[in-house]
Amino acid sequence: MKELLLVRYGEIFLKGLNRPYFIRALVRKIRYAMRNQGAQVWVHDGRIFVEGFRDLEIAVERITRIFGVHSVCPAVEMEKDDYEAICAQAIAMMADMKGTFKVNARRSDKRYPMNSPAINADMGGRILEANPNLKVDIHDPEHVMNVEIRDKAYLYVKVIPAVGGMPVGTNGNATLLLSGGIDSPVAGWMIAKRGVQINAVHFHSFPYTSEQAREKVIDLARKLSYSCCGIKVYIVPFTEIQLQIRDNCPEEYTTLIMRRFMMRLAERIAKQTESGALITGESIGQVASQTMEALGTTDAVVEMPVFRPLIGFDKSEIIDIARKIDTYELSSLPYEDCCTIFTPKHPATRPKKEKVEQAEAVLDVESLIEEALKNVEMVRV
Repeated sequence: MKELLLVRYGEIFLKGLNRPYFIRALVRKIRYAMRNQGAQVWVHDGRIFVEGFRDLEIAVERITRIFGVHSVCPAVEMEKDDYEAICAQAIAMMADMKGTFKVNARRSDKRYPMNSPAINADMGGRILEANPNLKVDIHDPEHVMNVEIRDKAYLYVKVIPAVGGMPVGTNGNATLLLSGGIDSPVAGWMIAKRGVQINAVHFHSFPYTSEQAREKVIDLARKLSYSCCGIKVYIVPFTEIQLQIRDNCPEEYTTLIMRRFMMRLAERIAKQTESGALITGESIGQVASQTMEALGTTDAVVEMPVFRPLIGFDKSEIIDIARKIDTYELSSLPYEDCCTIFTPKHPATRPKKEKVEQAEAVLDVESLIEEALKNVEMVRV
């Protein structure tokens, strides 16, 4: 008998003949997450198994954060031929429990002498006889004794929910415009959950934004990296561009022109990193630069798709997800990012693209972009 983790996946089951590709990708991510835990990870008969880890709590915490994992079950592996020993183990695992229960047996090995209903009835009777604090409820039990008969017998009671989604990297690469705010980490998390490997671009305007603001963004990326199994953050110096916009462009258009520069720079970095799309945390109507006209004006300077998973969310919904993924407290730290400096008093909310382009024409756009790209810093988290 040995203890291990049984890792279950959900949506991957729907992938038909492509399923092995997604399973292999998920196994790679689990191995990456467990790389310093001394664990072995393997696949057999539709299940992923993890054993040999040093710390159960750490192993469960890491694996449940990985996109593509539906749930994790601390399990016991036994020889399936000794049915009496299997029943004894099931009784021991249910010994301290109270309330209602049922046995849920699944017999993948159809040569096994007892079928699933027979195991349910016989093992359930033995558990009930051994533990008077339990009652049977086959419809809505508080506890389920799961028994899987495969090449071995696997027993588990606890099913720990995980994040779900698809294994990162199975649906391409995208580049996230990561500010220090609440929205962009949530947007990145939502796209990564669909199997997209994300890199991040952050615009830093030293000395108007502090070193603490930069570190906050790195910490936010680190939070995302737990599920993404690593992220590269490209920190772009943005001060000179913002000063040029402030000094030479009409005030009502400064935020829009700044956003257009961000999109251009992010696209250049995205192409260098083989990304197929950009990701932003914009929600329509949330601020002046996020009206329909404003978004159209900023999108006009890039060719690749722009994913906006939060476009129809209100702020309270975004905050709920931020709390769930543990980025809200970090995002709420009072360190300004470059979007909050040089903010116009009366920004244009219904801009005409032609007028924005005319206002921007006084700048040497290409030279400013090239100079910023020369000094990009890459941080791997």
